[in-house]
Amino acid sequence: SGKQVKLHFIDLDGFKAVNDAWGHAVGDALIVAVAHRLRDALPNDAFAARLGGDEFAVVTVDEPDAELVPSFGGRLQDALASLFEIDGRSIEIGCSIGVAVSEHGVVQTSELMRRADIALYRAKDLGRGITIDFDDSFDVDALQQAELENELRATLLTGGISVMFQPLIDARSGAVTGVEALARWRKEDGVAIPPDIFIPLAERAGMIDLLGMQVLRTSLNAAAAWPSLSLGVNISPLQLKNPRFVEQVEEATKAADFDPRRLIVEVTESVLISNPEQARRAIDGLKKIGVKVALDDFGSGYASIGSLRRFGFDRMKVDRSLVAALEVDQNAGAVLQATVALANALQIPVTAEGIETERQATVVRLSGCDELQGYLFSRPVSADEVTALYCGAE
Repeated sequence: SGKQVKLHFIDLDGFKAVNDAWGHAVGDALIVAVAHRLRDALPNDAFAARLGGDEFAVVTVDEPDAELVPSFGGRLQDALASLFEIDGRSIEIGCSIGVAVSEHGVVQTSELMRRADIALYRAKDLGRGITIDFDDSFDVDALQQAELENELRATLLTGGISVMFQPLIDARSGAVTGVEALARWRKEDGVAIPPDIFIPLAERAGMIDLLGMQVLRTSLNAAAAWPSLSLGVNISPLQLKNPRFVEQVEEATKAADFDPRRLIVEVTESVLISNPEQARRAIDGLKKIGVKVALDDFGSGYASIGSLRRFGFDRMKVDRSLVAALEVDQNAGAVLQATVALANALQIPVTAEGIETERQATVVRLSGCDELQGYLFSRPVSADEVTALYCGAE
């Protein structure tokens, strides 16, 4: 007909939490309610379908270069913004939408679906609750990501991920009491890929177990030579979903002849939100074999003091954003002090991260933090440097 076809892929935001909290019957009722609102928002000549789970698709047919104000995506976002009343429960969700366009119907069906799918994932990556139209640059990005994924897989197969260590400082004595292991990846061409790029990549590509255990084993083997220091290792939330994770940690400590009581596994609060019961089992299993567990980046999201109590954390690490705020926010000191006081009331020791100035160090000491970490004391260093600087007398 010479018109343009728009394919919208729709994924509900927050649906899994509804199923987890109230069961599949409520989830099914919510799907039906969403379908009704979706149908009410449709243009007359549109076609809608449920693809499965909490995923829908809508096809609209418009005049070439038509500018719809608001767009269908915007209308659907608005339609789902109102609360749903399901069996006496008030439920709030949203949706992410990826859109692909076939001008004059020239794009093949499979290609149109591929583009909409890529746009949907881009919408979810950018924070959810938004509509994204496919752009040709997405294919370039996808190709680069695929190449980087292949390089990471090859690096992991050859044990090419290195580990640096940042010292942890006793707030009273100034002595080094431990180190935090930090994964580093430098490609064969010399380009360093930041952890905030390659760790999410490993999670998406199903390589996080391999990456995480490689970092753990490398760290344990190095830290075995530093008997007076604790070792903190970051763990991805996805690793805790592995039913063999605790067993693998125990095997790694034995293989390195490393006292598990010196090991501190650091987890972020997303673990507590996405699957609290699974996290609880893994944390309890780690503690049974003597491994300590710290809640990392506290203050950057939604974790509560109740979470500290419920999960029995051995340590809390205050997020660097609370420390950085001391330079710009006159209330930041009071916020930090209150945060630390609540943890101390639960007899949970506190580490302050990201300390870069003497003023910050003084404030966090006075606030009750017993351990300090940051560039003021040391940047991350190699295992050999740790041995030379802090363990030479042992």
